[in-house]
Amino acid sequence: MAKIEKGLLYTEDHEWLKVDGEYGYVGLSDFAQHQLGDIVYIELPDVDEEYEIGESIGSVESVKTAADINIPVSGVVVEINEDLDAEPEKVNEDPYETWICKIKINDNAEVEDLMTDSQYEDFCEEA
Repeated sequence: MAKIEKGLLYTEDHEWLKVDGEYGYVGLSDFAQHQLGDIVYIELPDVDEEYEIGESIGSVESVKTAADINIPVSGVVVEINEDLDAEPEKVNEDPYETWICKIKINDNAEVEDLMTDSQYEDFCEEA
C-alpha cells in the first residue's frame, strides 16, 4: 500500500497539493511514483506561467513510461524545484518532501473540490 501523507489534498491523477496561505506546493503522490517506477526526467513548468485547473504543467519520465503532471487548481507558477533537473529520482525517494512547483492559487473554491487524505486513500484502494 502506498503511503498517503496526512494534511495534503489530492487529485484523481495522483498529484498532491499542500496549501500555504494563498500559495500551494504541487507534487506527485507515493502511489504515482510507485506506478511510474524509477523516474529519470521531469519536465518542469515555466515560472510566471498561468495554468487552468487540470492543465498539464509538465511531464515525468520513468524507465517504464511517461506521464503528464497536471495542476490541481488554477494558478500561476511562482517557483520551481530546480533540484529536480539534476536529481529527478528525489520524487521516488521522498515524494511528499519533493515538490515540483509552487503556485499562487487563483481560486480557493477549487481547493475544496480536491480529495482529503482519507478520501484519496479510499480512491487508491479502489484503483
